[in-house]
Amino acid sequence: MLRVAVVGGGAAGLCAARHILSKGKRFAPPVLFELTDNIGGTWCYDERITYENGRPVHSSMYRDLRTNLPKEVMMFPDFPFDSELSSFLPHHEVQKYLEKYCQSHGIRPHIRFNTAVEKVTPVVLALEENNEQTTWEVTSCDSSGLQKTETFDSIFVCSGHYSVPNIPTIPGMENFKGQVLHSHSYRSAESFSGKTVIVLGAKASGLDISMELANAGAQVRLSFSGPPLTFPLPDGIQEAGLVEAVERDGSIRFQDGSSDPADVLLFCTGYVFSFPYLDAAQLKLQIQDQLLAPLYRHMMPPNFPSLFFIGMCKLICPFPNFHCQVQFALAVLDGSVSLPSAALMEQEVLEELQEKEQRGVQQRHLMVLQQQQWDYCSMLADTAQFPPLPPAVRSLYEEVWRQRREHPKHYRRNNYRLIADDRWELVH
Repeated sequence: MLRVAVVGGGAAGLCAARHILSKGKRFAPPVLFELTDNIGGTWCYDERITYENGRPVHSSMYRDLRTNLPKEVMMFPDFPFDSELSSFLPHHEVQKYLEKYCQSHGIRPHIRFNTAVEKVTPVVLALEENNEQTTWEVTSCDSSGLQKTETFDSIFVCSGHYSVPNIPTIPGMENFKGQVLHSHSYRSAESFSGKTVIVLGAKASGLDISMELANAGAQVRLSFSGPPLTFPLPDGIQEAGLVEAVERDGSIRFQDGSSDPADVLLFCTGYVFSFPYLDAAQLKLQIQDQLLAPLYRHMMPPNFPSLFFIGMCKLICPFPNFHCQVQFALAVLDGSVSLPSAALMEQEVLEELQEKEQRGVQQRHLMVLQQQQWDYCSMLADTAQFPPLPPAVRSLYEEVWRQRREHPKHYRRNNYRLIADDRWELVH
């Protein structure tokens, strides 16, 4: 019976626990370590920015967030949302869904709440014929301060990558007299009414938060690199180029040479990978800012293929991606899937990364899958022999992506219904 430790009780960790529990002949019940007192990870909304113990709040959820994917796409394929709900949900409905998922699969008894994982260490045992066996020592600490070290056969890292802010360096920041925050600490718009807010970054959260701020009466300048947006922005939001520096008088200088005063700088600039309980050098991994490599099949360090990072790719359909990764990982552990040698796995990953870099992909985008996610999930399903994602999921995802680009303010008014594995319809 293989013992698996799962780090993190968000959607990825719950998915891992659910599938481990379904394979009771080969796996002991998992031990799921959760830092907080509830499941849900980033979906568990908390108005606070820090906990009583001084730790930063894990969740980056803001009060009025609604999903930017419809429930028909974002659900676990074997666990639909309530059909009565609209397609685009407030965050508390996703949290309720995860609580229902947890209850339906009997996961809660296997969760150690308020328990921090402090160290995960591989222990390599030499066997005959140059073979090795790796087990893992996990040191954890509960809310009473009690520290414990246990041994597992495998580790699933499900602690996410949306909790440690990426804040770019801007020359002259010490001159800025206003408020500086990252979207991780943003909760609601009302306190920004009447203020001039420069939002840095125009991806999903940057656009959403800009529209919230403008609706609340803020004047927003949306600063980003790249070509101009292809859709009209609502009143109260103006496009701006990259912020180049903060002048001595505290005003903000943009790349085109113009400068403006501002009350608030709000960074919507993404997040960095952070796994303080892992020793990257020991695992022969690069863990720096927005790069996590080399990972075979975007999951396993080639030298330690019983350590699995779940859900680390970017621009994906998250829950279906977790569903596929977890099942592939368990097939590796139970012997259903055989892996190449560590050297071959590493070579394949490095060739893939080099090919992306030769195409001009920046290092911070090497973990982006986007259109490749569908072939990736199909490959995992084919290799591990589990049902692939329904084609309708891809088709609807791509339709919503198109709608979001063309109608960023109104695309959530649409409702959808899956009517077959390969078909969906718009519900009026």
